[in-house]
Amino acid sequence: MRYKERILFTFLFSFLFFSTYSIAQEKPEFKLGGALRFNYNYSDWKEDSKKKGGDFGFDVFRLNLTGSYKKILFDAEYRFYANSSGGHMLKHGWFGYKFNENHQIQVGLTQVPFGVLPVTSNNFFFNLNYYLGLEDDYDMGVKYLFNKNAWNLALAFFKNSDILDFGDKQSLSPNRYSYDVGGRDKEVNQGNIQINYTCGNRFKQEFGLSGMLGGIYNMDTEKMGLRKAFAVHYSASYKNWDVKAQYTTYAMSPKKGNDKNGNPIDRDFVTMGAYGANYNVARKADTYLATIAYTIPVNKGILDNIRIYNDFSMMHKRIDGYKDSYQNVSGILLTTGPVFTYIDYALGKNHSWFSNAWDDSFAQGDPSNKWNARFNINMGYYF
Repeated sequence: MRYKERILFTFLFSFLFFSTYSIAQEKPEFKLGGALRFNYNYSDWKEDSKKKGGDFGFDVFRLNLTGSYKKILFDAEYRFYANSSGGHMLKHGWFGYKFNENHQIQVGLTQVPFGVLPVTSNNFFFNLNYYLGLEDDYDMGVKYLFNKNAWNLALAFFKNSDILDFGDKQSLSPNRYSYDVGGRDKEVNQGNIQINYTCGNRFKQEFGLSGMLGGIYNMDTEKMGLRKAFAVHYSASYKNWDVKAQYTTYAMSPKKGNDKNGNPIDRDFVTMGAYGANYNVARKADTYLATIAYTIPVNKGILDNIRIYNDFSMMHKRIDGYKDSYQNVSGILLTTGPVFTYIDYALGKNHSWFSNAWDDSFAQGDPSNKWNARFNINMGYYF
């Protein structure tokens, strides 16, 4: 049985276990949810898309299962995409123990505590940090959470990113949800720390610091390199307004050497992958994120709320000759009960998802060095 199939079997077995066990003795609590989403997009850099007026199709079907038994916690999400987008995959899955209201521990494929949580963005595409493995990232390890009054602390150790094949020297599969270092490199032995301070009631603010330090093991050179990142963030909400800002700096330094054919390995970029495909990313850069959103309560007919937003992010590559990357998304989110509809106008420059230069847009940059646009509508029913 392949690893993915075992994951799916385990997920379904967990659901059946919670269902049947609830009949016996002390009843655990659980909740099953999920979503079905469809997507329309028009991409101005694709001739076929322009001639056809865009494409409309299946995005994702997902299942969520959360549960608890006494102080034991459980949380998992499994997603089903088209094969071209990586197929089916475990987004996250962990079990934990809640000592009390202030202390909790999680073990498994759990979210990396880094930057604004859960994400900095409001739009369907997230921000640039997501494509660099620095936002909404999930790795295999153990995480401790402490919350008291205005302070939040997270300490984590991740043995590695989600491994889909335990074979010796197997390249990391890109069939995953969050972006991880891949190719012939692997993320290993990573430590994270995050400290947040919140204040205010009507005008609520959060100030946060995040740090990350870990290894990059290359399977060809059999040497260990270094991966590190630091972020400072701020978020605030007042009435119907929300703003978020974050500065991040990172550096990845795999050990130099030759590949299995004896050719020198370029260490100015590393390979990263998700959604069934790899691309190259500059090994060191700074990113700047800024978002603003305003929610309009409607509560008329089937329409509950309209959320208007603009999310901007920039990647300044600290490699000579590499062109910076940009992303700006302006859009609205329509909430109609369990149906959420994102309508986004996304602009990208030197961006793998917004150009034909997939492999190197986040490394050397797109040779055209121009802005591309994508009009996108994502509709989802969440249950």
